[in-house]
Amino acid sequence: MKLLNKLDIDCAVVSQYLIEFVRQEITKAGFSKVVLGLSGGIDSALSAYIAKEALGHNNVYAIMMPYRLSSQDSLDDARRVVEDTHINAEVVDISAPADAYINARGDIDKVRMGNIFARMRMITLFDYSSAYNALVLGTSNKTELLLGYGTWYGDMASCINPIGDLYKAQVRQLAEYFKVPESIIIKKPSADLWVGQNDEAELGFSYNDADVILYHLYDLRYSEDEVVSLGFDKALVRAIVKRVMRNQFKRLPPVIAKVGLRTINIDFRYLRDWGL
Repeated sequence: MKLLNKLDIDCAVVSQYLIEFVRQEITKAGFSKVVLGLSGGIDSALSAYIAKEALGHNNVYAIMMPYRLSSQDSLDDARRVVEDTHINAEVVDISAPADAYINARGDIDKVRMGNIFARMRMITLFDYSSAYNALVLGTSNKTELLLGYGTWYGDMASCINPIGDLYKAQVRQLAEYFKVPESIIIKKPSADLWVGQNDEAELGFSYNDADVILYHLYDLRYSEDEVVSLGFDKALVRAIVKRVMRNQFKRLPPVIAKVGLRTINIDFRYLRDWGL
């Protein structure tokens, strides 16, 4: 699709910016290490490569968190990243704690199960962050964040996120630049939340289409009709717009009712928020 060319980035420039971003944001908060969930997917793999370049392999801790039904291929791909980057790594099987809750409830559908897995993994990551005196590195891309395609306080939770302003197509470009293993780059995107789960099948549209539509709507500020004139189905464009609107709450900190003079998140900032 020629329209995808508009999403081309200068990988050399962007990579150096993101490396410095991670280094500065981690150090100004008083930390030197990060932990991240390494799923075997392209987003977490790219985040791991960026973190390794920013902080050194000894300061990056990758936690692989399979469930008993998770794909072995995903775990194998995650291990390829670890072998290539030499970052610290550990496998934590989340089956027992996840099953304990699921079995106690007894009436949980696969979507709720997927949310449980995502939040169980984030419990694990934040526990490891405490153990290692590290911050949790985010791995959600811009396409997912705009669509709300993630679990609130699950895989969307993090302290800093180096790839949150990169569309999926741009993540692929940067992954190729960092020489992420090809098996990770070419495979179908999946959160591996249940057997056979596939992102694009679940969403009902391709990431390529979503990237172009979202880019024109929210970066270039096209109207819906202008995006339709590019050749996209009107119902698809409308559905994506509604999805972005509906999931805005996921992209914000909790809304605090303003009562005092300096309300947290509205008025209250430390100088170090600007690097001072």
